[in-house]
Amino acid sequence: MKSKLYSVIFISLIVFAVSCKTARKLYEKGHYDEAVELAAKKLQKDPNDAKLLDIIRSSYRYAVEEHQASIRHNGESSNELRWEWMYNDYAAMQRMYDAIRKAPSVADIVDPVDYGSYLVTYGEKAGDVRFDRGLSLLSRGDKLSARNAYDEIQSALYFKPGNRDFEGKLQEALEMGTTNVVILPMEQRGYRYSVYNSNQYTNFDENLLRNLKNNSGSRFVRFYDPMDAQNRNIRADQVLDMRFATMDIGRTRDEKTSRTVTKDVVIKEIVYRPDSVVKVYGKVSATLTTTKRTMRSSGIMKVNVRDDNGRWLMNEDFTGNHFWSTEFTTFTGDERALDANDKQLINRRAEMAPRDEEVIRCIMNEIDNSVQCRLRDYFSRV
Repeated sequence: MKSKLYSVIFISLIVFAVSCKTARKLYEKGHYDEAVELAAKKLQKDPNDAKLLDIIRSSYRYAVEEHQASIRHNGESSNELRWEWMYNDYAAMQRMYDAIRKAPSVADIVDPVDYGSYLVTYGEKAGDVRFDRGLSLLSRGDKLSARNAYDEIQSALYFKPGNRDFEGKLQEALEMGTTNVVILPMEQRGYRYSVYNSNQYTNFDENLLRNLKNNSGSRFVRFYDPMDAQNRNIRADQVLDMRFATMDIGRTRDEKTSRTVTKDVVIKEIVYRPDSVVKVYGKVSATLTTTKRTMRSSGIMKVNVRDDNGRWLMNEDFTGNHFWSTEFTTFTGDERALDANDKQLINRRAEMAPRDEEVIRCIMNEIDNSVQCRLRDYFSRV
């Protein structure tokens, strides 16, 4: 029991020593804010650690001096973002205050300053500046400016959360900066594709629409099908259409290889008397023919994006491939010439080639992944 107690005490001493060393290292490197927050956290467990108390007192003093110097410097600046810079300095000092206050006995020694009222004052000014910048951008009336306005107003809401005027303009900027994309139903041409489509895979464009809605890569792009756009009276900024250029379901091809095997076996037994039998050996042979049957298929889908004036913005081909193969072996000759491995090969049955529907499904899945990846990349930059 005593050994366990000593182990706990020893480990605790190591933990405090490492904590002190880490906080001191931050202090020695001039990372005073981090040193304060780390020391404050450790002092919650041991508020009487003399070394950590010394570190937190010195770190807090130097950190405040640095932030106050930065505030004085920015206060003399003519840059409209100066209020935001000053807010950030006060926020940093407030974080130190909050960290120290979690250890009341330490707070009595360090005596940190509460900068909460400064955050309110400078947050108001910083938020108003960002909002005015957003309004100025929004007044230009183009999508790029509206998107930049959205970012400015969002920053304003960080300083003044819940402001209804800001939230209203944020939504206005979002609507003005959004590119509306209508995805047309995929064109269906060719007997094979039509049969396949009617049986299984009728929703390629619907799946694409759903996936792009959920993961377009940009908040400023929205996707619609033609009916949805019409019902909502949405004017398309861009139109995406898809069609198959080719869908080639390959024919099976056979490649055959042959080999001959031989073995000495008993072909006859001569019985001279019951206790005297002579076996006569002879060679037997068999020819094994292995057939490798393959089928290669491919499809090409064309994907086009046009703007509202019919100008081509993107025109790319996407290829999907499917490969199938099977092997089987037959033989002619004397079965006695075959060993165990040869018999296993012969017992392996030839697989049936996949149906057209299965081939097209695999090709479509490959194309689907490529198209989605490419379109997410494209629309993330629109």
